Amino acid sequence: MPSRQAFTLSVSVLALVTVACSQRPAGPPTERLSIATGGTGGVFYPYGGGIAKLISEHLDHVEATAEVTAASVDNLKFLHQGTSDLAFTMSDTARDGLLGQGAFTDFGAVQVRALAVLYSSYAHLVTRSDSAIRSVADLRGRVISTGAAGSGTAVLATRILEAAGVDPNADVQAQSLGVAQSVDALKDGKIEAFFWNGGLPTAAVLDLVHTPGMNAHLVPTDGVLPNLEQTYGASLYYREVIPGDVYGMETDTAVVAVANMLVAAEAMSESLAYDITRLLFERQGDLAAIHPQALTLALKTAGRSSAIPYHPGAIRYYKERQVWTAR
Repeated sequence: MPSRQAFTLSVSVLALVTVACSQRPAGPPTERLSIATGGTGGVFYPYGGGIAKLISEHLDHVEATAEVTAASVDNLKFLHQGTSDLAFTMSDTARDGLLGQGAFTDFGAVQVRALAVLYSSYAHLVTRSDSAIRSVADLRGRVISTGAAGSGTAVLATRILEAAGVDPNADVQAQSLGVAQSVDALKDGKIEAFFWNGGLPTAAVLDLVHTPGMNAHLVPTDGVLPNLEQTYGASLYYREVIPGDVYGMETDTAVVAVANMLVAAEAMSESLAYDITRLLFERQGDLAAIHPQALTLALKTAGRSSAIPYHPGAIRYYKERQVWTAR
């Protein structure tokens, strides 16, 4: 049987070990990032969720969460306010934010920097097949949705209407609905058409075209492109085609398109911006498994076609990959 002295010694040693363990230096604190994305019916949210998953799994001491938002305009405001660290945005909205114009005239300029151009955002104009709406000009006098307030969709919808000679304040009865809400309103006959800017395919639009008894139609928007280029420059908007098989349409639809980007605040550290940019390409297959739009991410465009300056961390990555061209 151990002596009382031995027992006392054991307790003392255990106490010293406990104190030593409690005084062991802790690891670096976890940095938590918020990614401002978009609505649940679009592409920004699942894509952002994929990026958040990659960051949390592959960057030491960093955790990221994708947040549901109204999208581009609000995302840049959150970035400026420090409530978000990364954001999805359309490039025309990013340029407005950087310059403090358009939706940011009263809010002020946002010190935003690009990490990568991700994919094209297609200007969907959706109506019923039995509707007489076959052009943007046909929206005159109609009840439509121009996109959620605070979204890039609302910005571009207004510009497309104006480019077609339709006054968005006087010639249409406009509602501000997100894509999922727009789909429901079209199904219920509460609106006659809606705008949506997003990647392919958009889940909410797929839901619409797969609804029994619902025959949807995509209206071409590329006819207003010359007027958009005259007003906003030749490089911001461009023509793209939504293939018919994406939504089960009989024909392809030519539309206005604009680049979608992943951006960060200028104040983000160079090393973190570098690591996030690197992950986009090193783990592209993982992102594509979450949403196929990630397949269009490409070095030749991700670091060359931004409407705003790039973050130094992103520039370092593109230089390492030998795709950076001096600006």
